[in-house]
Amino acid sequence: MKKPLPPPLSEQIIWLTGASSGIGAALLHGLSKRCQWLIISARNSDRLQQLAEPHPNVVALSADVTSRDAMQAVAADIAARFGRIDTLIANAGSCEYLDVRQFDSALVKRVIDTNVYGLVNSLEAALPLIRNSQRGYLVAVSSSVTYLALPQAQAYGASKAAVRYFMEAMRADLASEHIDVSVVSPGFVKTPLTDRNRFRMPMRISANVAAEAIIKGLQRRPWEIHFPRRFTWLLQLLGCLPADLRLALTRRAATRLPTSPQKQPD
Repeated sequence: MKKPLPPPLSEQIIWLTGASSGIGAALLHGLSKRCQWLIISARNSDRLQQLAEPHPNVVALSADVTSRDAMQAVAADIAARFGRIDTLIANAGSCEYLDVRQFDSALVKRVIDTNVYGLVNSLEAALPLIRNSQRGYLVAVSSSVTYLALPQAQAYGASKAAVRYFMEAMRADLASEHIDVSVVSPGFVKTPLTDRNRFRMPMRISANVAAEAIIKGLQRRPWEIHFPRRFTWLLQLLGCLPADLRLALTRRAATRLPTSPQKQPD
């Protein structure tokens, strides 16, 4: 069977989670100009409505990705309105840093619940709608932190590594259905989340620059969309070093980091 061509962005119905701030809000503004319909989700209903109001082709449907029932309800609403989606962008996520001197398993659970189970709930809700597209597309935001294990990023890095593995397995299983799969691996992006970081963030870019890089990637559908390239290539290179050399680098970085965990809201 010949593989169908993906619809152009101008004809697509896209579902974007985590749309209330940061990269998600920047994607909202960029995609609303390019796609047919954009459905946006996040926990903050008032903020979503405020963001959607200027755009006649944007529909705000609030939901917490950690709630399976809430995501299923949004999917049912989308099915009733449109009957399908062409692309899911699973962008919702959170970050908290772990201080091993005050080890906190509840912190780890919170991050994994949002970043991993939030993705799983999103995929389960979206897949029936994606299968109604002529060639569906699943996109999940991972992180360049998965290239190199960094101090205090145990919870965040492990959750984003799980996202990468999960999506690559989904890519293999969905290939026969002509459903494309991508992961997004950003470096440091200026958002409310990174504004709370108390360490140096080299090559940090704006959310708008990040959104444009993602949108450009959406039109090519590669396995991975990563940026800024100089930073992500450097991390990939460092990640290929022998374990003892990696430890020498990351151990030095650990001594420069704050010693108390910080909760990073989506």
